[in-house]
Amino acid sequence: MSTEKVSFLLNWQPTPYHAPIYLAQQKGYFKEQGVEISILEPSNPSDVTELIGSGKADMGLKAMVHTLAAKARGFPVTSVGSLLDEPFTGVLYLEGSGITSDFTSLKGKRIGYVGEFGKIQIDELTKHYGMTPSDYTAVRCGMNVAKYIIEGKIDAGVGIECIQQVELEEYLKEKGRPATDAKMLRIDKLAELGCCCFCTILYIVNDTFLAENPEKVRKIMTALKKATDYMLANPKEAWAEYSDFKPQMTSTLNTKMFSRCFAYFSDSLFNVHRDWRKVNAYGKRLEILPQDYKPNYTNEYLSWEEPTEVADPLEAQRLIGELQEECRACGGGYRRLDVSQIKA
Repeated sequence: MSTEKVSFLLNWQPTPYHAPIYLAQQKGYFKEQGVEISILEPSNPSDVTELIGSGKADMGLKAMVHTLAAKARGFPVTSVGSLLDEPFTGVLYLEGSGITSDFTSLKGKRIGYVGEFGKIQIDELTKHYGMTPSDYTAVRCGMNVAKYIIEGKIDAGVGIECIQQVELEEYLKEKGRPATDAKMLRIDKLAELGCCCFCTILYIVNDTFLAENPEKVRKIMTALKKATDYMLANPKEAWAEYSDFKPQMTSTLNTKMFSRCFAYFSDSLFNVHRDWRKVNAYGKRLEILPQDYKPNYTNEYLSWEEPTEVADPLEAQRLIGELQEECRACGGGYRRLDVSQIKA
C-alpha cells in the first residue's frame, strides 16, 4: 500500500526545540498547505541520515556536519532550511572533576560522545593540542551524555549548551550546588573555527523525494515558517500548546531547555551560506569530506525574502553567550538577539 503522507524523521526523541514541527501539525498549518505529515522518532539518532538518504523516510532533521558527511558517504540528502542556528557545542564537565579550561586536563579522562563524528572531533582536537586518542578513553553515550556525567560513568562529554548543559545545571541545583559548576570547553574556540555552526540543526530531504515533490517540500517549509513565526511571537502560548500535545514537555527541565533554545531558533529558516562554507572546510579538516566536496544545501524552497547575513558573526556569538548567561542567572525567559544591530 502507498500513502500520500510525508514521513518526517526527527533527529532524536522529541525535545523542546522540536516545537515548530509539532506546532505546524497541531495548529493545522500543514493541512492549510494541503500536505499531510507523519512525524517519526528514531530509535537510534545515528540512523537518521541513512534512513532519509536511503528513502526509508522522506525528510527530517540533522546537524550540519552529519548532513555534509551523509552525502559524501553515498546517502543523498539536501538541506532545505535551518531549524536551530549555531547552538554552543563543546566538552561538558563539572567543577571539581579535575578538568579545567585547559584542554590538556582531559588527559587520562573518560570522554563521552553521542555518535561517530563526536569521536572524530575529539580525536582531531587531541591532535591539535599535542595529544593522541590513546590519551583519553572514549565512551559512546548516545544522547545520555549528561546522565553519564551525573552517574560518574564519564568525566566529560560532548553536548549542547541548551540541552545537556541545562540537564547538568538542574542536577547541580538539586544537589545544592551552583549551576555555574556546569562547565563547557566550546569546540569552536578549541578548534579556532570562529563558529558553532557544525551543530546547526537542519531540515533535510531525500534527494529523490525532493526532485519528485518540489511543491510539496515548498509547502511543508511554508507551514514550518508559519509555526516558527507563531512560536517566536508567542513563546508562552506556543510552549503551553506543545506541552499539551506532548505532556512529557511539561517538566521544569524541558521548560528551561526551551527558554535556552529560544535564542537559537532560526527566524528565517534560511541556510546560512557563510556557515556552510566554514563547516564544509571543517569537514575536510576532519577528513570526513573529500577536498573537492560541494555543500549539499539549497534555499530555493523558501518562498520569502532571504535576510542579510549578520555583519559580525563572532560578535553575535559573544552577545548570545552573554544573553544565555543572563537566561541561566534569572532561571528562564525568552530572549533573542537583535542581529540587525550588530555592525561590521
